[in-house]
Amino acid sequence: MSATRESTTPAKSARHRARELALQGIYQWRMAGTPVAQIEKTTRDEKSLGRYDVELFSQLLHGAVKQQEALSELVAGHIDRALGELSPIEYSVLLLGAYELVHMPEVPYRVVINEEVELAKTFGGSDGHKYVNGVLDKLAAQVRSAEVSAK
Repeated sequence: MSATRESTTPAKSARHRARELALQGIYQWRMAGTPVAQIEKTTRDEKSLGRYDVELFSQLLHGAVKQQEALSELVAGHIDRALGELSPIEYSVLLLGAYELVHMPEVPYRVVINEEVELAKTFGGSDGHKYVNGVLDKLAAQVRSAEVSAK
């Protein structure tokens, strides 16, 4: 069975929506200290969120938070300031993108970068998406060198 789109309004893919929700969860975890299990339960219980890939959402949320220290170290090697100086959204987007680049090799690196840039455009500041793009480009070259060089 293939996914269908509504003809009147272009629908977001279930995977993109899962990334949006994971980003919002990571942001909530960072800013409010809400436990990840509570964020996941609240999100799953909310009926008005639309269609999203529940497994991907859970994997991204739990994975990015669990691997936060290692992912932050990777990101820190490619930014021009201290991690604490990044906007909370940029930091959260970079954490999510770093998780996908490192732990989800089945997702092409260009897809990861594009998805994170779109999230930065939607939720971040006016030029934050350009910064996210540059950082994730450098990170992809480091952690997926064979894939990047094969382009």
